[in-house]
Amino acid sequence: MSDSEEEIKDKQLKIAILGDGASGKTSITTRYAQEKFGKHYRQTVGIDFFLKRIVLPGNVNVAMQVHDIGGQSIAGEMLDNYIYGADGVLLVYDVTNTSSFENIADWLKVVQKVSKGQGPEYRKPHLALVGNKSDLEHMRTVKLEKHTKFAQENGLSSHYISAKTGDSVNICFQKIAAEILGIKLSRAELESQHRVVKAEIANYSKKEAKAHVVQAPTTSICSIQ
Repeated sequence: MSDSEEEIKDKQLKIAILGDGASGKTSITTRYAQEKFGKHYRQTVGIDFFLKRIVLPGNVNVAMQVHDIGGQSIAGEMLDNYIYGADGVLLVYDVTNTSSFENIADWLKVVQKVSKGQGPEYRKPHLALVGNKSDLEHMRTVKLEKHTKFAQENGLSSHYISAKTGDSVNICFQKIAAEILGIKLSRAELESQHRVVKAEIANYSKKEAKAHVVQAPTTSICSIQ
């Protein structure tokens, strides 16, 4: 069987990562894609995304296309296009930055608006509340109770991760993929590590990103090496 034939059998999942600037979205995507953390990032212009393949119980191959909507503000003109068709959305905030958590409500409203506009036949995306920088517990300003309450009231799955240390990053994405596909995970499976597929992250200007989304919103721009 050729590689192309095997790829056809993959479950394709589009995951969008939203949240305020400096909440760690690009750090999270880079950690998950390439298992590394960079101390300095320029703000993402337009959108970056990469592809990573994992295997879930039952030998289910999953191709995760993760979109880092870095430089887009809540009022960004292309934001709706980036969210459109997502199977899962991570709403990310910085546990040491209260305003980044408070703004999650506005990010959630944008996702809900896009989902509502896709018609009754469209399956709503899995929504996850993700508190990043859990390694800075001593600097936390967003209490656990607030996080838990918001997640429960809005039907979001709840996650704490650290892009810097890598703590719970893989598990977070693994859980989300499994929940989207209705697959149960055991503790051993949650703790297992998956092979990283090296991905080339494409950087686009705002103009280039707009042209790409309008003309071919479902075409992957990530090249696997």
